[in-house]
Amino acid sequence: MAKPLDMPIRLVAALLLGAATAVTAHEHHMDKIPEGEAISADPIDSILWVHILVQTLAWGIIFPTGMVLGIIHSKWHVPVQTTGSVLAIIGYFLGHKHKGRQFTVNAHAQFVPVISFILITQIIMGIYLKLHLEKGIHGKIRIVVVKAHSIVGKLMPVVIWVQFLFGGITAMGFCRGEHVGQCAAHFIMGSAFIAYGILLTIILLVGQVWLRKTGRSQEFFDSLVIAAWGCVNTFTEHRWGTAWVKNDLQHTAMGIIWWCAGLVGIWLSRTRDGRPKRNLIPGIVILLTGWGMSAHPQTLPLSNMVHQIFGYTLMAAGLTRIIEISFVLKDRSTVNRDVHDPNSFQYLTPFLLYASGFLFMGATEEQMQLLSDAHVTHVSYVLILFSIAFLLFLFTNMLIHLYAVSNWSSNTKSDDENPRPNGVANGHTRADLRVRDAEEFELEGLISDDEDARPLVAKEERQTPV
Repeated sequence: MAKPLDMPIRLVAALLLGAATAVTAHEHHMDKIPEGEAISADPIDSILWVHILVQTLAWGIIFPTGMVLGIIHSKWHVPVQTTGSVLAIIGYFLGHKHKGRQFTVNAHAQFVPVISFILITQIIMGIYLKLHLEKGIHGKIRIVVVKAHSIVGKLMPVVIWVQFLFGGITAMGFCRGEHVGQCAAHFIMGSAFIAYGILLTIILLVGQVWLRKTGRSQEFFDSLVIAAWGCVNTFTEHRWGTAWVKNDLQHTAMGIIWWCAGLVGIWLSRTRDGRPKRNLIPGIVILLTGWGMSAHPQTLPLSNMVHQIFGYTLMAAGLTRIIEISFVLKDRSTVNRDVHDPNSFQYLTPFLLYASGFLFMGATEEQMQLLSDAHVTHVSYVLILFSIAFLLFLFTNMLIHLYAVSNWSSNTKSDDENPRPNGVANGHTRADLRVRDAEEFELEGLISDDEDARPLVAKEERQTPV
């Protein structure tokens, strides 16, 4: 029999299914939109602002928190995700009841069925797992559902991020016609920098055990992605067979140096005997990319200044990465395996990548024109973007802290839905520390015996008559 807690979950699932079905049936009013435009001249009304705030709370804060609670198998996972689902439904209907600004057919609305289907799937799988059906065929099904539930749950933040971007673009009527290409480039590359910063934060705080298990250095994975991304940019930044226009050559050259440097970084990520080794290539690539973007020619003075600050911030990220590896870590993976928290300097590179991503996403042609017409200075705009970067950096660290603290507790449950604890803040479990200390003690004894034996053997050999 289902538990009492499952009833509200099923109700939420039913409501979401109805909401997703209503997407195709609902028709937006578009009678006030001028021909050739994406939005009407009306302002965003209060109902739409509430829709934005509620969906930001539900999808941007509650669901990611619930995801982490699910990973650590917390009893709060279901209540938190249920609360988020209810708010998401309320926000959905608010989005269809607003007045004021009208919108044409857009990616944000068309993506709603996709994200709703993912959420419904998660809820259904969650209900199945809560029923704990493990006998007979359910035992095999459960294994598959556990893995699928975990994968889809970790995919949700990416899907939510895409929908948020679609929402912002739709609200302003941006990224249409001739602006689609440069708009996509800014949002994809900016999101990539932020994602890179988040991954570095995760590895810094809780990923060292996983990294050691792979037998690879962090620079191997960084260089692999850099090389792959460079190959894509080399052949997509210019439409081959046509004339070179605007910044095509600079973009293509940047793609070339990425895959060239990426291959070098992959090669240098191992020592001669096959052990993982740190290297500076990813940091150098980030620095050179920032230098190139700081000198990127723009049409508007405001755009030129914002691109310069973006380039300087990216250069700073590359420089701090080089300093971290060379002088703080001295080619080690961590400062000290017995210290639970990383060095304060190590937080700089990830944060600067967050800031670089927001600066680049906020520097599209249409955004720059809008701000320039409103006489907004680059200083004010950059400070706002840095503020947003600080908030996301804070939220990411809070989620990682929630995960890490749960693994410090000896009362953590362990089953198919709860991954094996990854350790304390820098990725080392207390058990690992004790085992390593014991191994080092035994190894020290062996080394001492050998070292003491060699002088005795040498001494005996010297005393043996020829």
